[in-house]
Amino acid sequence: MSRIYLDHAATSPLRPEAREAMEHGFDIWANPSSPHAEGRAARAALEDARARVKVALGWEGEVIFTSGASEALAIGLGQAKADRRLASAVEHDAVFRAAPDAEVIPLGMDEDRHAGIDIEALAESLARPGRAVVAVQSINSETGTVLLPHGDDSVARQVREGGGLLLADCSQSAGKVPLPVADMIVVSAHKLGGPIGIGALLVKDYAMLEPTGGHERGYRQGTENLPGALGFAAALEAGGVESWRTSYPERYEFKDLLGRGGDVLRPGLQCSHIISVSAKRLASAVALIKFDGMGFSISAGSACSSGTLKRSRALEAFGVEESVAARTVRISMGWNTTVSELDAFAEAWQAVAIEAQSNS
Repeated sequence: MSRIYLDHAATSPLRPEAREAMEHGFDIWANPSSPHAEGRAARAALEDARARVKVALGWEGEVIFTSGASEALAIGLGQAKADRRLASAVEHDAVFRAAPDAEVIPLGMDEDRHAGIDIEALAESLARPGRAVVAVQSINSETGTVLLPHGDDSVARQVREGGGLLLADCSQSAGKVPLPVADMIVVSAHKLGGPIGIGALLVKDYAMLEPTGGHERGYRQGTENLPGALGFAAALEAGGVESWRTSYPERYEFKDLLGRGGDVLRPGLQCSHIISVSAKRLASAVALIKFDGMGFSISAGSACSSGTLKRSRALEAFGVEESVAARTVRISMGWNTTVSELDAFAEAWQAVAIEAQSNS
């Protein structure tokens, strides 16, 4: 059988439109910062890509191209005109590498028992002396939990009232759902069918950041990746939020199919393209190997560091018991995932889960 790839939260295959755009970019080989004709042509193409990214994402502020989400986070957290850094308890490790001294904001539960940012704890932290930049994921990369729902600006409003800046990590949501309300937004191209090695930090105003000199108006080091920027713009245009919305109803039923063979983690409001699930007596490491041999590419719900599975900080913050976290795997969908592929995995998942329970 042909393999079925369900690890798009890690990286997504390159869209053909992005590949074509990049091939064109390789023909515009000059440095966009050079003053000669070739450089000016490259600069024009780069600025065109920047404008297209803004339109595709519905962003009216500025766009700083970066090498990916990690660099965008580093710029946003490291160069923001702020005195302190705050981060939710479930942020990606890249956030805590960029801001190792960040104060951790815990999660709380709303009246519907949905996990989300603890607004009261956030308000208390913001009330302390010094302006804060607050990092919050739009969608959690391990569970698919939505922390910054579109149309709900409660977190942004709290940060604004506390005099801070909200940095939204939209690596898992940009191009799939509308952007949340935020002062700065992180986007990663390779999560949505664009190339690896390109991303962006969207900022409402450059004045929010301290320039360090170099490229991108002086806000980052390193020559711009023109082919990557062109591929990034093309991938966004080829997908679009509307194309994802139309596939949501069918993908949502996938959770129910998985639930017949195990437990779907639902710690809060869920997106439709990332699902974490566990089965009794089936360790995540064993599940990964088994499904890989069956032709399915998935990942562990627990974070992977240096090739060794360890307990997930995010799952722990969501209140998932350690025994369950050790049995959790993540299935994530992308631009080329089909319903038939999801049905095939659901059938395989139920068979493997039943076998694991019967063999114990």
